[in-house]
Amino acid sequence: MYQSFESLDVWKRACRLAKAVYQELKDCRDFGLKDQMTRAAVSIASNIAEGYERGTNKDFIRFLKIAQGSAAELRTQAYIANSVELIGRDATRHIVEECKGIGAMLQALANARANNVSESVPLEGEAEAFDLDFDLPETGNRKPETE
Repeated sequence: MYQSFESLDVWKRACRLAKAVYQELKDCRDFGLKDQMTRAAVSIASNIAEGYERGTNKDFIRFLKIAQGSAAELRTQAYIANSVELIGRDATRHIVEECKGIGAMLQALANARANNVSESVPLEGEAEAFDLDFDLPETGNRKPETE
């Protein structure tokens, strides 16, 4: 059976984070930082998906590392956005905690894939359906309160 990136918990969590970043910054007038943060947030889930669909462990691991870099980039931008008062302390804490959690998940997945002897990801069968509303299981972190 075809296993798709939509089945990966880390991808789901990254999608929820991207949605939270967009929601937090929807009224932000600093378009430069807003654009950087939303691009970095979207890049995390996008690189997980792209790497998975390339079909080899080598490519998948490389893209997991790129996603990990995007998570670090978003963390840095959250700190900066907080320091210039574009986002509040709770939102910053949420973004930073999620980026750290996602980064740890990406590292664990890359390590597991590196220890896998098979070079290819199974690509047969049908992909599971995915709800594009991103109404996914909770991560255990509370949604930040707006300030």
